Amino acid sequence: MYALIDCNNFYASCERAFKPDLIDKPVVVLSNNDGCVIARSNEAKPHVPMGAVAFKYKAIFKEQNIQVFSSNYPLYGDMSNRVMNILATYTPDIEIYSIDEAFLQFKGYENYNLTAYGLEIKDKVMQYTRIPISVGMGPTKALSKVANKIAKKYADRTQGVYIIDTEEKRIKALRWLPVEDVWGIGRKISKKLHAIQVKTAYDFTQLPDDYVRKEFSVVGLRLKHELEGKSTLSLEKVKPKKNIATTRSFAKNITEIEELKERVSTFAGSCAEKLRRQGSVCQALLVFVHTNGHRKELPQYSRSMVVKLPYASNSDITLSKYAIKALELIYKEGYAYKKAGVIVLDLMPENEMQYNLFFHENPKHKALMQTLDKVNKDLGVKKLKLARQNIKKTWVMRQEKLSPRYTTSWNELLEVQ
Repeated sequence: MYALIDCNNFYASCERAFKPDLIDKPVVVLSNNDGCVIARSNEAKPHVPMGAVAFKYKAIFKEQNIQVFSSNYPLYGDMSNRVMNILATYTPDIEIYSIDEAFLQFKGYENYNLTAYGLEIKDKVMQYTRIPISVGMGPTKALSKVANKIAKKYADRTQGVYIIDTEEKRIKALRWLPVEDVWGIGRKISKKLHAIQVKTAYDFTQLPDDYVRKEFSVVGLRLKHELEGKSTLSLEKVKPKKNIATTRSFAKNITEIEELKERVSTFAGSCAEKLRRQGSVCQALLVFVHTNGHRKELPQYSRSMVVKLPYASNSDITLSKYAIKALELIYKEGYAYKKAGVIVLDLMPENEMQYNLFFHENPKHKALMQTLDKVNKDLGVKKLKLARQNIKKTWVMRQEKLSPRYTTSWNELLEVQ
């Protein structure tokens, strides 16, 4: 049996966990730079659509007394870790699917009362973190997703826990679920299915296997089997990222190449740090710059370039050097640049890297990077940087309604009166 645990309105719930006076009141959380709405409490959903541009909804926020917060990722990440650690005490078989979702597999629990077990998990997470969750269980991952939707949709009847454990429940659930809401079926595929009168998840399971494989590939066929109760998707282990990116929009337009070099060098260093954190090296990197497409009155320019490294590396020094070389080749005078970024490519495990007979990195880089990472980690901020990088300059988002980092900063701990 699989379970999908989903935190309800996670970002908004994290804010409420430390401000209980906001329970039952409308809450929204904004994206980077307070741009648009990325999370809503149930009370806010009738008034504000997902993705709403914040400045256009200021009047509605005020009229409906909606509490607005800037995104507080250190808080959300820590609260997610706390929830996942609690879930891991119930079974060793866990796949963290996203910041607010996890799949659990229960082997040998045939004689357990799984509804009671789900309620216990729900109560424990609430008791320890004040984060409400929904629990859906089924014989496959896809059916646990369906069960979770039912648990959340009909929370008053299900108490937030629903289990698809009979054929009757499976068919009833699939007939209830619109095909466009099935996990793994996007807008394009759902349009195609609607064109052949497939309206529900149950309709999808009635299609012949050969047709599904031909029209929707083997992935679609696996999904069909999952909905039929045949488990084809197992829990996935955490895998190293295939590429890593650091990209930023600038607070103001940049016209001088020296200022761009400082930013690109900093982005390359950030990518190098992420590589070291997961024990990887890269063999190539991509650098891009572009102007502000919204400023139609200004000349527009966009360019990127991929650079193949002479040897695999995760050193700030090496990646910064080649990122700046790429920038020099793509930079053009006379343009106001609004965004730039570095993406490291062709990743491989550091302990499997192939050495080059004629070109190699200075062996002192490894020890230097280890020291740099340790000092920056101990200080809690990135105090050590390359000389090319501005020690005083950090990328700061516009966060006018930022809540304290209650669980990750000594200076912002919750105060009890």
